[in-house]
Amino acid sequence: MRTRGSLNSLVTIVLLLACSGAPAGVYEDMVQAVGNDDERTVASLLKRGVDVDTVAPDGNTLLMIAAKAGKVPLVKTLLAARPRVNQRNSLGETALMLAAFAGNLEVVQLLVGSGAEVNQSGWTSLIYSAAQNRMEVARLLLKSGAEVNARSASGTTALMMAAREGHLSMVLLLMEHGADLDVRNEDGATALKLARERGKREVADMLARAGAKE
Repeated sequence: MRTRGSLNSLVTIVLLLACSGAPAGVYEDMVQAVGNDDERTVASLLKRGVDVDTVAPDGNTLLMIAAKAGKVPLVKTLLAARPRVNQRNSLGETALMLAAFAGNLEVVQLLVGSGAEVNQSGWTSLIYSAAQNRMEVARLLLKSGAEVNARSASGTTALMMAAREGHLSMVLLLMEHGADLDVRNEDGATALKLARERGKREVADMLARAGAKE
């Protein structure tokens, strides 16, 4: 039985294909292939005319859907078709950001190896991984050159997100890589202030001992 999330993904895929100009009759086949992680069929359908970079109204591509769901074989097949790996959806998210948020480490590795930008402007993959406490993903991104103090449009950093969610191990990892303890977001809040406001006492106490300012 498919979950509501998987059904939503399949509906999105139908929208993708409907806009692609692909030959008639491939829509149902692609839906079934994606749902079954059938990379051979997906590859065959791509050869028949389905554009790997086709987007739905929200801007999500097949690669984004597969990356978020952690469908490794399918991601490999799509990458072999040379998609635009840094394409963004309507929220400014890339396939790498979605994979990082979901904690799909192998997909993150594949995307980085295929040229996905680690330090895109605005919200970054590192900030996404920090918010969800995806430790192994964060380590990989940092090793791949992720800027630890990169800021979103609102001035939010990975450290702020980790602190406000109470992810102590993530906070320590980011500090080890030079995270700025005292940078403020557009509301004037630091990581310490966010931790205290959210009642994350363990993180707040550790940041205070490290000399962070509120």
